[in-house]
Amino acid sequence: MGEAEVQKALEKLAQALDSAGIPYAIVGAMALNEFGYRRVTVDVDVLLASEGLAAFKTAYIGRGYVERFPDSASLRDVEHGVDIDVVLAGSYPGDGRPKPIVFPDPASAAERGARVALLPLSRLIELKLASGMTAPDRLKDLADVQEVIRIKRLPRELAVELDPFVRDKYLELWQAVASGKER
Repeated sequence: MGEAEVQKALEKLAQALDSAGIPYAIVGAMALNEFGYRRVTVDVDVLLASEGLAAFKTAYIGRGYVERFPDSASLRDVEHGVDIDVVLAGSYPGDGRPKPIVFPDPASAAERGARVALLPLSRLIELKLASGMTAPDRLKDLADVQEVIRIKRLPRELAVELDPFVRDKYLELWQAVASGKER
């Protein structure tokens, strides 16, 4: 399975959700790609409310999608052989434990990108920072933020838009990028 199959799965998923009127936001590496940071991935991460997941399953399980295991939020696009990881609104990033940052309801938080619905970049950065800060196996989320800062030339001042829980980590990563440019 190559990048082309993941892109096709993304487009198919977005079209299915749009046609069913189910609010969603693409998150994870595919969202970063939409914002201009190219990172290879083998799956599609999508944010849904629990009602949206239920509606999607009713409409599409057995019609191009299967559950990866019974009663799972993890799905698979059988046509393209791509896993679809569903993140539920109201869940916590990283270690899954309560914290000030929570995955938002896509009905109110998502914005339409060029091809798909996305969270605003500052919200995606918050979620990635919270994930990388609280789950030792998710350090790539911090690296993702650092690369987005570098590639998009994000300002230091973006920190004021971020939740205080992650603000210092953003400033630390921003400073690391700025220090690297001075060499």
